[in-house]
Amino acid sequence: MLRRSFVLSLPAVALAACASSARRPIGPDGLPLDVAYRIDPSDTAAIQFRMLDSVNALRRNAGVPMVQLDARLNAAAATHSRDMAVQNRPWLFGSDGSSPLERARRVGFPGRLLGENISESFESELQTLAAWMTQEDTRAVILDPRARFMGFAWYQEQGGKLWWTLNMGSDPAESRPIASIL
Repeated sequence: MLRRSFVLSLPAVALAACASSARRPIGPDGLPLDVAYRIDPSDTAAIQFRMLDSVNALRRNAGVPMVQLDARLNAAAATHSRDMAVQNRPWLFGSDGSSPLERARRVGFPGRLLGENISESFESELQTLAAWMTQEDTRAVILDPRARFMGFAWYQEQGGKLWWTLNMGSDPAESRPIASIL
């Protein structure tokens, strides 16, 4: 009896799969096209904390200390995400020539900026994090054992394209000069 109900349910599953892909536009290769991940402005905090939780889960698995969100690094990330969209290119330098270090200083971040990850995509924050984790250089920024603070923000264009920026910063004590022994 169980086998018969399983066999009878297969066509229903197949129809459901066809119905869900039928709503998505089909590309020239016959496969459904990706649909842009849309962010409602009211979801900002939820997305930032979802990313923080995900980053901390990866850091915990790597045996490095957890990080916390920093409003100043969030502001630097938001500014840079918007600037990349204006420039229409994902790169680490601002339209004014600023570096990630300069942007962290401008917002008053007291620690040392350890790294910045950027992305241009139509994907969610978790898909973007997964992509960053596949690359050695961006994974190193996320898992830097000196990091204690994280900034994360984005800018979404009207057409759906997202410009993501993630900053990792150290404890402010790490950026102070070492006291002289003499």
